[in-house]
Amino acid sequence: MANFQHPFQCLQYVNRQAAGQQDVLIASAGQKLYTYAAATGQRLDVWPQDVDASKSTGVSSTEDRAAPENEQKLSSASEEQIEQKPASKKGSKDKGPAWSNIPLLVVSPDGKYVAVVTAEDKCIRTFRLSEGGKLQELSPRTMPKRPSALAPTPDGQTLLCGDKFGDAYAMPLIPGDYVKRTEAKQYKPLGPSATPLTVHTKRNLETLEQQKRTLESLEREKKAAAGEKEALNFEHQVILGHVSVLLDLISASVPQDSPDSRARSYILTADRDEHIRVSRGIPQVHVIERYCLGHTSFISKLFIPSWAPKVLVSGGGDGYLMVWNWIEGQIIQKVSLNEAVQAQDVIVRGIWEISLQQHAGPVKAILVGLEGCAQLLSFTLEDNNTLKLQSTIQLSGNVLDVTGIPSKGTVAVSVDTIREPSSTTTWKSIPGSPQTLVESFQVSSSQGSLIWSSADDSMAAEINSVGTADLSASLEPKQKKAFDDSLYSLVNLRKMKFDD
Repeated sequence: MANFQHPFQCLQYVNRQAAGQQDVLIASAGQKLYTYAAATGQRLDVWPQDVDASKSTGVSSTEDRAAPENEQKLSSASEEQIEQKPASKKGSKDKGPAWSNIPLLVVSPDGKYVAVVTAEDKCIRTFRLSEGGKLQELSPRTMPKRPSALAPTPDGQTLLCGDKFGDAYAMPLIPGDYVKRTEAKQYKPLGPSATPLTVHTKRNLETLEQQKRTLESLEREKKAAAGEKEALNFEHQVILGHVSVLLDLISASVPQDSPDSRARSYILTADRDEHIRVSRGIPQVHVIERYCLGHTSFISKLFIPSWAPKVLVSGGGDGYLMVWNWIEGQIIQKVSLNEAVQAQDVIVRGIWEISLQQHAGPVKAILVGLEGCAQLLSFTLEDNNTLKLQSTIQLSGNVLDVTGIPSKGTVAVSVDTIREPSSTTTWKSIPGSPQTLVESFQVSSSQGSLIWSSADDSMAAEINSVGTADLSASLEPKQKKAFDDSLYSLVNLRKMKFDD
């Protein structure tokens, strides 16, 4: 039986024409990262190299994952001293990496560096992108909890990370020398002044034993907390925290009215408890400017258009897009997505900005992808900062990720062609040949309306013909469910109602 191909979970375009280098398309599929020439679709690099594609199933079982004591130790070296590190230790090559997918991928504003999160090992890995499109791993940094959001700051110096426990960290994008801080002050553990020799009654002896057990428990907790802190042996700073799962964060910079004033920076975070928090930028993140409240379910995505820095578009599990003046914390518009796709209980998977140069002039659009949906919604931002629905893009499979390719005037869409369209659990019985991993679309403008059509793109055709790693079509039901959950996990964020 023919095998499926791993779909691209993440897709990012890197514009490097300003540096005189070829543009690159970066994608993650299963356990691997791929780089392609954006002009031709030629594959430039694959990381890690030592993954046996013939054995890859896309589902890492408990036995196949590396034990915690065998995980790669973190390094702290300057950028000039960093060398390429193997993905796994000697003797474990047959087992492959300790992760089954790479769910988060971001590129620095200058296009020189790539940061990804490998899921099961909770590791943030930074890569240098060479002139030829090769990936050189600079540093793996293992977080205490699994990261759920990743974003670089506009200056490209700092990487922001949010995790499943609601904490947000700031760390250098390129790690340097780091000296672990140690407490100089030594404290003596407190203890009862009484001893069995000075206590004579049975009741007092029982009280003394209870005090000793309580103090021993406190000492164990202190040692455990100290062990967690020592695990982060790289430069980092906890900048803020939510009391719920942190689902998305973005760093924004807003120019001031006065030309002599510096742009003010902010960090926007969204969580499972329907909160959007607007905090000041580093180093004043502890100052909360305001909240944007209005959603009735979790918020999975935040988006600020580059051409409208004071406008925020948010979406999640309540079936609406909310347009905000986030500087003032005011709602501008509420757009029903259930009506747009004629479905119920839709969840926003992603919001993407598209800026393309066409013959008639520049085209700016906002594309919205829904979880487990084979349609891509298209909007334009009007002069009054409201969204106007345009024509819908019909895909051959569920949308996974989107990126614009300005050099070609097209949009590349990663699609899931393993499952039936608009389903997150029903697999196709027979894999297609060749399988469609990427679809390309072009847009034309007519009387203020956008019309999308399929583009005859050699880049997409080349990527689809080469494919990715094999995914067995005869997986066990448990393996299929694990793979489904790795791609479609947002539905699990819904809170159970009282009736449930």
